[in-house]
Amino acid sequence: MTAKTRVLLLFLIDIAIIWFSVMTSYLFRFYGHIPGEYVSQMLWYALISSIAFGGSLVYFGLYRRVWQYASIGEIVSVFKAIVVGALISYAVAFIILPGRVPLSIEVRSVETILLLVGGIRFCWRMFRSSKNIVKDSEVHTLIVGAGDCGILIARELTGPSFAGTRIVGFIDDNKDKYHMMIMGVPILGNRYDIPRIVKERNIHEIIIAMPSVSRTEISEIVNLSKATGVKLRIIPALNDLIAGKISVKKLRDVSVEDLLGREPIVADMNSILGYVHNKTVLVTGAGGSIGSELCRQISPYAPGKLLILGHGENSIYTIEMELRKKFPYLQIFTLIADVQDRTRIMDIYSEYRPDVVFHAAAHKHVPLMERNPSEAIKNNVFGTRNVADAADKFGAERFVLISSDKAVNPTSVMGATKRIAEMYVQSLNTTSATKFSAVRFGNVLGSRGSVIPAFKQQIAAGGPVTVTHPEMVRYFMTIPEAVQLVIQSGSFARGGEVFVLDMGEPVKILTLAEDLITLSGYEPYKDIDIVFSGIREGEKLYEELLTAEENLGSTQHDRIFIGQPNVISQNQLELEFKRLERVLTEEPAAIREVINQIVPMQPVAQAAIS
Repeated sequence: MTAKTRVLLLFLIDIAIIWFSVMTSYLFRFYGHIPGEYVSQMLWYALISSIAFGGSLVYFGLYRRVWQYASIGEIVSVFKAIVVGALISYAVAFIILPGRVPLSIEVRSVETILLLVGGIRFCWRMFRSSKNIVKDSEVHTLIVGAGDCGILIARELTGPSFAGTRIVGFIDDNKDKYHMMIMGVPILGNRYDIPRIVKERNIHEIIIAMPSVSRTEISEIVNLSKATGVKLRIIPALNDLIAGKISVKKLRDVSVEDLLGREPIVADMNSILGYVHNKTVLVTGAGGSIGSELCRQISPYAPGKLLILGHGENSIYTIEMELRKKFPYLQIFTLIADVQDRTRIMDIYSEYRPDVVFHAAAHKHVPLMERNPSEAIKNNVFGTRNVADAADKFGAERFVLISSDKAVNPTSVMGATKRIAEMYVQSLNTTSATKFSAVRFGNVLGSRGSVIPAFKQQIAAGGPVTVTHPEMVRYFMTIPEAVQLVIQSGSFARGGEVFVLDMGEPVKILTLAEDLITLSGYEPYKDIDIVFSGIREGEKLYEELLTAEENLGSTQHDRIFIGQPNVISQNQLELEFKRLERVLTEEPAAIREVINQIVPMQPVAQAAIS
């Protein structure tokens, strides 16, 4: 049956209901024997009511609704349409008919029409719903959160676009809601009942619809849910609920970030605005994961100019196009340059005179830098020197070096070169008017070359997932968290500090791999295997955030701390740099030997034991 045919049939049924209601009202009014003078009135009143009620039903859109998914809104529309139709029909009858229609007939007619017109529609809804109680082919869905967000998601999932989805129940920690029904769906228990309910109700998918709860709670719910092995999806953020954007389309798969259980960093807007607003801000390495996110998060603070500097033209073009679309009035200058090119860097500073510098350009891949130590030195050490010297020479107000936890007691060339870069900016701070500081943080989830994208590629290929060592642990943070720390720390800088983020508890890489396999819908070791490849060159089992001589101090931010390492004189560093320059063309072993004299590198074997 076509849609037009269904509408016509429903309209004819409604007209029949109107005639039936009017005629039975007259019969009841006169106890089954309608006087002759009222028969003509009854027929005319039935005709007037058909036109009035029919027009009102059309006007209020009752033939444009999908009654299979009718709810309170449809009940209100039926009520409005019938009340308006009743008023019109009675008024017209009062004007054109010779005798007054008894009020009791009007009232009884309206009651019958309301009951039957609304009743057949909701009976149809119940009939259609009863046909879909259980189907083996349906996706049985459990919604965690029986609040506004959960109800919005449930309402959308009952729509025609999700005919293959069956909402089995809700989960909510509010005991007052237990065993109650929402939209005909029961609230089955609290978060700790999830494993039992998944098993008993044959759940295929869990949707976490709790955008306002803390990261810690989300982490707990995700951990309870992922143990069931079913697919997980989650509403991204509270802001989407406030903006009215909550929709099934906004649902995303649960990610490893949701398992970290750490509250997001909250930045002090005023302090950031104070040193970035209307200033010329330079970001080096702006095409990379951290550099591009720095550009995204700095732009809303309305810098006077944003200088985007990078070596790769494609990545710089990509972030430029993104920013120009989001911030059309921002002055953006794209600069293709290599931080190793001292003359080019000096020319850029001379032309643009940046006030604030975020130095994110670096080589960061540990095994690659072990095999190419000269490149690590040229980029991470001499590149940093070039950018920092230019900041000093041309009077930048602040300089923030993006460092790494691998700079602490380094076992790798990459870590050692980052520590040397820290030492240089700290020594320069002692004589410069520029406030030099460094920000030290752990592994960044999702950055290029990090473990998560590698694991995802291996899972997509069917495995195996490669983990270096079963006991290897790392600190993790998200890219937005890392960048907020960098920007916020710039406001705290007085010169010479190394800022450290409280990143919570370190995470086992093996656990991370297992979680990622589970969240991808597979079972670790059964569907996707995990193999151990051994510790790679320069790696250690755990990372540290402070060296033994660094004293940890607090800041105004409860998640940012300050280390004050010993400062080496510029003269001494210059001598060491000359030695590095002389060995750049020699064998890697010779280069590592000189690096080791500047920053003693701990042997990997020793790092694994300690």
